[in-house]
Amino acid sequence: MIILKTPEQITRMRVAGQAVAEILELLRTAIGPGIKTLALNAIAEEECKKRRAIPVFKNYPHPCAGGKSFPAAICASINEEVVHGIPGERILQEGDIISIDFGLILNGYAGDAAITVPVGEVSAQALRLIKYTEKALFKGIHEARIGNQLGQVSHAIQKYAEEHGFSVVREFVGHGIGRKMHEDPPVPNYGRVNQGPKLKEGMTIAIEPMLNIGASSVFTKADDWTVVTRDG
Repeated sequence: MIILKTPEQITRMRVAGQAVAEILELLRTAIGPGIKTLALNAIAEEECKKRRAIPVFKNYPHPCAGGKSFPAAICASINEEVVHGIPGERILQEGDIISIDFGLILNGYAGDAAITVPVGEVSAQALRLIKYTEKALFKGIHEARIGNQLGQVSHAIQKYAEEHGFSVVREFVGHGIGRKMHEDPPVPNYGRVNQGPKLKEGMTIAIEPMLNIGASSVFTKADDWTVVTRDG
């Protein structure tokens, strides 16, 4: 069920979203060759404590029965890792790119966002991936207007990505957001213009384009969370 929010609720969500943005910027400045992803996670956890916010990813239940809960406050996905990378002892190297996905609950409402950051000097191909993924996001945002169908958002992302030579991950999608991090509706990064629910005033969605340089196919590693491209 899609939950429509009141203007007051959306104001509260903006506060949560602003906190997420501030913490992601702190993480961006901390990223560089030689830092461990676990250290980045520690920054996020400390910033949540300062704001009396709940790091919503930490202990998030696995979607499959018997799966382990997510153990950290951030997802740290490096290079061929697409989403849900678990922070640990891995040290960032010059030339890596890292995606940091982070969410929190503040005053009862969730915020959720991600950034992808080059580590030092990176390849032109990696910079191009970062650039066009961000542009695809804004193509989707442009279509997120009252009266449009959700498929217009999805189609805009897919069309732009494929026009520029990228593939779109299909197994993982964006989502509604509100008091919970994941609400209806699912927000795919692919689709047809005339599909999906009509967008209404008060709907709140997280648009999360995931683009690959190679094929779109992905798989989950043995840690039960980290999703990587099949072709590396």
